[in-house]
Amino acid sequence: MWTAGTVYGWILSHGTTLLMVASYAGHIDCVRELVLQGADINLQRESGTTALFFAAQQGHNDVVRFLFEFGASTEFRTKDGGTALLAASQYGHMQVVETLLKHGANIHDQLYDGATSLFLAAQGGYLDVIRLLLSSGAKVNQPRQDGTAPLWIASQMGHSEVVRVMLLRGADRDAARNDGTTALLKAANKGYNDVIEELLKFSPSLGILKNGTSALHAAVLSGNIKTVALLLEAGADPALRNKANELPAELTKNERILRLLRSKEGHRKN
Repeated sequence: MWTAGTVYGWILSHGTTLLMVASYAGHIDCVRELVLQGADINLQRESGTTALFFAAQQGHNDVVRFLFEFGASTEFRTKDGGTALLAASQYGHMQVVETLLKHGANIHDQLYDGATSLFLAAQGGYLDVIRLLLSSGAKVNQPRQDGTAPLWIASQMGHSEVVRVMLLRGADRDAARNDGTTALLKAANKGYNDVIEELLKFSPSLGILKNGTSALHAAVLSGNIKTVALLLEAGADPALRNKANELPAELTKNERILRLLRSKEGHRKN
Protein backbone atom coordinates (compact mmCIF):
# COMPACT_ATOMS: atom_id res chain seq x y z
CA MET A 1 0.00 0.00 0.00
CA TRP A 2 1.33 3.41 -0.99
CA THR A 3 1.72 6.09 1.67
CA ALA A 4 2.25 9.83 1.38
CA GLY A 5 5.86 9.28 2.31
CA THR A 6 6.49 7.04 -0.71
CA VAL A 7 4.57 8.95 -3.38
CA TYR A 8 5.42 12.59 -2.59
CA GLY A 9 8.40 12.53 -4.91
CA TRP A 10 6.89 10.65 -7.83
CA ILE A 11 7.99 12.04 -11.17
CA LEU A 12 5.39 12.00 -13.93
CA SER A 13 5.99 12.71 -17.64
CA HIS A 14 8.52 15.39 -18.66
CA GLY A 15 9.70 15.81 -15.08
CA THR A 16 6.31 16.83 -13.73
CA THR A 17 5.88 16.18 -10.00
CA LEU A 18 2.73 15.70 -7.96
CA LEU A 19 3.48 19.01 -6.26
CA MET A 20 3.48 20.76 -9.62
CA VAL A 21 0.14 19.19 -10.53
CA ALA A 22 -1.40 20.19 -7.20
CA SER A 23 0.02 23.71 -7.47
CA TYR A 24 -1.32 24.12 -11.00
CA ALA A 25 -4.77 22.99 -9.88
CA GLY A 26 -4.75 25.15 -6.76
CA HIS A 27 -5.30 22.27 -4.35
CA ILE A 28 -3.79 23.94 -1.29
CA ASP A 29 -4.46 21.01 1.07
CA CYS A 30 -2.72 18.62 -1.29
CA VAL A 31 0.16 21.06 -1.75
CA ARG A 32 0.52 21.37 2.01
CA GLU A 33 0.57 17.61 2.54
CA LEU A 34 3.13 17.01 -0.21
CA VAL A 35 5.43 19.73 1.11
CA LEU A 36 5.16 18.51 4.70
CA GLN A 37 6.04 15.03 3.48
CA GLY A 38 9.22 16.40 1.92
CA ALA A 39 8.42 17.22 -1.70
CA ASP A 40 11.12 19.33 -3.36
CA ILE A 41 9.53 22.74 -3.81
CA ASN A 42 12.13 24.05 -6.25
CA LEU A 43 12.43 21.02 -8.50
CA GLN A 44 12.25 22.04 -12.16
CA ARG A 45 10.35 20.30 -14.93
CA GLU A 46 12.16 19.62 -18.22
CA SER A 47 10.77 22.92 -19.50
CA GLY A 48 12.20 24.73 -16.46
CA THR A 49 8.87 25.31 -14.74
CA THR A 50 8.45 24.85 -10.99
CA ALA A 51 5.52 24.47 -8.61
CA LEU A 52 5.71 28.22 -7.93
CA PHE A 53 5.57 29.00 -11.64
CA PHE A 54 2.44 26.89 -12.11
CA ALA A 55 0.69 28.38 -9.08
CA ALA A 56 1.54 31.90 -10.24
CA GLN A 57 0.47 31.23 -13.82
CA GLN A 58 -2.92 29.96 -12.67
CA GLY A 59 -3.47 32.72 -10.10
CA HIS A 60 -3.49 30.58 -6.96
CA ASN A 61 -2.23 33.16 -4.50
CA ASP A 62 -2.82 30.96 -1.44
CA VAL A 63 -0.56 28.30 -2.96
CA VAL A 64 2.05 30.90 -3.89
CA ARG A 65 2.13 32.26 -0.34
CA PHE A 66 2.41 28.76 1.13
CA LEU A 67 5.27 27.80 -1.19
CA PHE A 68 7.17 30.91 -0.14
CA GLU A 69 6.80 29.89 3.51
CA PHE A 70 8.77 26.75 2.68
CA GLY A 71 11.53 28.31 0.62
CA ALA A 72 10.24 28.64 -2.93
CA SER A 73 12.61 30.64 -5.15
CA THR A 74 11.67 33.22 -7.78
CA GLU A 75 14.97 32.78 -9.61
CA PHE A 76 14.18 29.74 -11.76
CA ARG A 77 13.55 30.25 -15.47
CA THR A 78 11.80 28.25 -18.16
CA LYS A 79 13.42 27.44 -21.47
CA ASP A 80 12.05 30.65 -22.98
CA GLY A 81 13.17 32.73 -20.00
CA GLY A 82 9.84 32.70 -18.18
CA THR A 83 9.58 33.31 -14.45
CA ALA A 84 6.71 33.19 -11.99
CA LEU A 85 6.39 36.99 -12.16
CA LEU A 86 6.28 37.01 -15.95
CA ALA A 87 3.61 34.31 -15.94
CA ALA A 88 1.44 36.05 -13.34
CA SER A 89 1.72 39.34 -15.21
CA GLN A 90 0.86 37.74 -18.53
CA TYR A 91 -2.40 36.38 -17.13
CA GLY A 92 -3.32 39.42 -15.05
CA HIS A 93 -3.13 37.86 -11.59
CA MET A 94 -2.83 41.04 -9.54
CA GLN A 95 -2.63 39.49 -6.07
CA VAL A 96 -0.03 36.97 -7.19
CA VAL A 97 2.09 39.70 -8.78
CA GLU A 98 1.92 41.64 -5.52
CA THR A 99 2.95 38.58 -3.49
CA LEU A 100 5.84 37.78 -5.82
CA LEU A 101 7.18 41.32 -5.68
CA LYS A 102 7.00 41.28 -1.87
CA HIS A 103 9.11 38.11 -1.89
CA GLY A 104 11.85 39.53 -4.07
CA ALA A 105 10.79 38.76 -7.63
CA ASN A 106 12.80 40.82 -10.10
CA ILE A 107 10.65 43.54 -11.69
CA HIS A 108 13.08 43.57 -14.64
CA ASP A 109 12.74 39.87 -15.52
CA GLN A 110 12.53 39.31 -19.28
CA LEU A 111 11.69 36.46 -21.59
CA TYR A 112 14.55 35.65 -23.93
CA ASP A 113 12.83 37.74 -26.63
CA GLY A 114 13.04 40.73 -24.29
CA ALA A 115 9.40 40.86 -23.16
CA THR A 116 9.06 42.19 -19.61
CA SER A 117 6.30 41.74 -17.07
CA LEU A 118 5.00 45.19 -18.02
CA PHE A 119 5.00 44.27 -21.70
CA LEU A 120 3.00 41.10 -21.06
CA ALA A 121 0.51 42.89 -18.82
CA ALA A 122 0.11 45.61 -21.46
CA GLN A 123 -0.52 42.99 -24.11
CA GLY A 124 -3.31 41.54 -22.00
CA GLY A 125 -4.74 44.91 -20.98
CA TYR A 126 -4.42 44.27 -17.24
CA LEU A 127 -4.58 47.83 -15.94
CA ASP A 128 -4.31 47.06 -12.22
CA VAL A 129 -1.22 44.91 -12.79
CA ILE A 130 0.28 47.61 -15.00
CA ARG A 131 -0.20 50.27 -12.34
CA LEU A 132 1.41 48.01 -9.72
CA LEU A 133 4.39 47.21 -11.95
CA LEU A 134 4.94 50.86 -12.84
CA SER A 135 4.79 51.91 -9.19
CA SER A 136 7.29 49.13 -8.41
CA GLY A 137 9.87 50.43 -10.86
CA ALA A 138 9.05 48.79 -14.19
CA LYS A 139 10.53 50.65 -17.18
CA VAL A 140 7.67 52.00 -19.26
CA ASN A 141 9.70 52.18 -22.49
CA GLN A 142 11.59 48.86 -22.23
CA PRO A 143 11.13 47.15 -25.63
CA ARG A 144 11.40 43.58 -26.79
CA GLN A 145 14.34 42.68 -29.00
CA ASP A 146 12.27 43.52 -32.08
CA GLY A 147 11.77 47.05 -30.75
CA THR A 148 8.16 46.55 -29.65
CA ALA A 149 7.50 48.70 -26.57
CA PRO A 150 4.65 48.19 -24.07
CA LEU A 151 2.81 51.22 -25.52
CA TRP A 152 3.03 49.75 -29.02
CA ILE A 153 1.62 46.37 -28.00
CA ALA A 154 -1.17 47.99 -25.96
CA SER A 155 -2.08 50.08 -29.00
CA GLN A 156 -2.05 47.05 -31.28
CA MET A 157 -4.42 45.24 -28.92
CA GLY A 158 -6.77 48.21 -28.62
CA HIS A 159 -6.30 48.79 -24.88
CA SER A 160 -7.04 52.52 -24.75
CA GLU A 161 -7.00 52.82 -20.95
CA VAL A 162 -3.61 51.13 -20.81
CA VAL A 163 -2.36 53.51 -23.50
CA ARG A 164 -3.61 56.49 -21.50
CA VAL A 165 -1.91 55.36 -18.28
CA MET A 166 1.37 54.61 -20.03
CA LEU A 167 1.45 57.96 -21.78
CA LEU A 168 0.82 59.71 -18.46
CA ARG A 169 3.71 57.70 -16.98
CA GLY A 170 6.12 58.84 -19.68
CA ALA A 171 5.78 56.33 -22.50
CA ASP A 172 7.44 57.52 -25.72
CA ARG A 173 4.52 58.22 -28.06
CA ASP A 174 6.72 57.87 -31.15
CA ALA A 175 8.77 54.81 -30.17
CA ALA A 176 9.08 52.66 -33.28
CA ARG A 177 9.60 48.94 -33.71
CA ASN A 178 12.57 47.76 -35.72
CA ASP A 179 10.29 47.73 -38.77
CA GLY A 180 9.57 51.44 -38.32
CA THR A 181 5.94 51.22 -37.20
CA THR A 182 4.72 53.30 -34.28
CA ALA A 183 1.82 52.90 -31.87
CA LEU A 184 -0.22 55.47 -33.81
CA LEU A 185 0.37 53.81 -37.15
CA LYS A 186 -0.63 50.43 -35.76
CA ALA A 187 -3.77 51.82 -34.13
CA ALA A 188 -4.64 53.59 -37.39
CA ASN A 189 -4.18 50.36 -39.30
CA LYS A 190 -6.47 48.55 -36.87
CA GLY A 191 -9.05 51.32 -36.63
CA TYR A 192 -8.77 51.60 -32.86
CA ASN A 193 -10.14 55.12 -32.55
CA ASP A 194 -10.20 55.21 -28.74
CA VAL A 195 -6.47 54.44 -28.76
CA ILE A 196 -5.85 57.05 -31.45
CA GLU A 197 -7.66 59.70 -29.43
CA GLU A 198 -5.43 58.99 -26.42
CA LEU A 199 -2.27 59.11 -28.53
CA LEU A 200 -3.29 62.35 -30.23
CA LYS A 201 -3.47 64.06 -26.82
CA PHE A 202 0.32 63.71 -26.71
CA SER A 203 1.01 65.05 -30.23
CA PRO A 204 2.59 62.03 -31.93
CA SER A 205 4.26 62.33 -35.31
CA LEU A 206 1.75 62.55 -38.16
CA GLY A 207 4.37 62.67 -40.89
CA ILE A 208 6.18 60.04 -42.89
CA LEU A 209 7.83 57.51 -40.57
CA LYS A 210 11.10 55.62 -40.91
CA ASN A 211 9.28 52.82 -42.73
CA GLY A 212 8.21 55.24 -45.44
CA THR A 213 4.53 55.64 -44.69
CA SER A 214 2.25 57.58 -42.34
CA ALA A 215 -0.62 56.89 -39.99
CA LEU A 216 -2.95 58.58 -42.48
CA HIS A 217 -1.84 56.23 -45.26
CA ALA A 218 -2.49 53.29 -42.92
CA ALA A 219 -5.92 54.61 -41.96
CA VAL A 220 -6.93 55.10 -45.59
CA LEU A 221 -5.79 51.59 -46.45
CA SER A 222 -7.82 50.18 -43.55
CA GLY A 223 -10.93 51.92 -44.85
CA ASN A 224 -11.96 53.33 -41.47
CA ILE A 225 -13.60 56.69 -42.15
CA LYS A 226 -13.62 57.86 -38.54
CA THR A 227 -9.92 57.07 -38.19
CA VAL A 228 -9.14 59.12 -41.29
CA ALA A 229 -11.25 61.99 -39.96
CA LEU A 230 -9.51 61.90 -36.56
CA LEU A 231 -6.07 62.11 -38.13
CA LEU A 232 -7.04 64.87 -40.54
CA GLU A 233 -8.55 66.92 -37.72
CA ALA A 234 -5.30 66.47 -35.78
CA GLY A 235 -3.34 67.91 -38.68
CA ALA A 236 -2.29 64.93 -40.79
CA ASP A 237 -1.26 66.13 -44.25
CA PRO A 238 -3.15 64.45 -47.12
CA ALA A 239 -0.51 65.75 -49.55
CA LEU A 240 2.30 63.63 -48.10
CA ARG A 241 3.57 60.80 -50.30
CA ASN A 242 4.75 57.43 -48.99
CA LYS A 243 7.93 55.63 -50.05
CA ALA A 244 6.09 54.37 -53.14
CA ASN A 245 5.32 58.01 -54.02
CA GLU A 246 1.61 57.49 -53.31
CA LEU A 247 -0.78 60.01 -51.84
CA PRO A 248 -3.30 58.69 -49.28
CA ALA A 249 -6.07 59.38 -51.82
CA GLU A 250 -4.41 57.00 -54.26
CA LEU A 251 -4.85 54.10 -51.84
CA THR A 252 -8.64 53.94 -51.77
CA LYS A 253 -11.76 54.02 -53.92
CA ASN A 254 -14.01 54.79 -50.96
CA GLU A 255 -15.85 57.96 -51.99
CA ARG A 256 -16.49 59.14 -48.44
CA ILE A 257 -12.81 58.89 -47.57
CA LEU A 258 -11.86 60.59 -50.83
CA ARG A 259 -14.20 63.48 -50.08
CA LEU A 260 -12.64 63.88 -46.63
CA LEU A 261 -9.15 63.96 -48.09
CA ARG A 262 -10.07 66.41 -50.85
CA SER A 263 -11.81 68.64 -48.35
CA LYS A 264 -8.66 68.89 -46.25
CA GLU A 265 -6.50 69.42 -49.33
CA GLY A 266 -8.74 72.32 -50.29
CA HIS A 267 -8.49 73.88 -46.85
CA ARG A 268 -4.70 73.65 -46.93
CA LYS A 269 -4.52 75.34 -50.34
CA ASN A 270 -6.75 78.15 -49.14
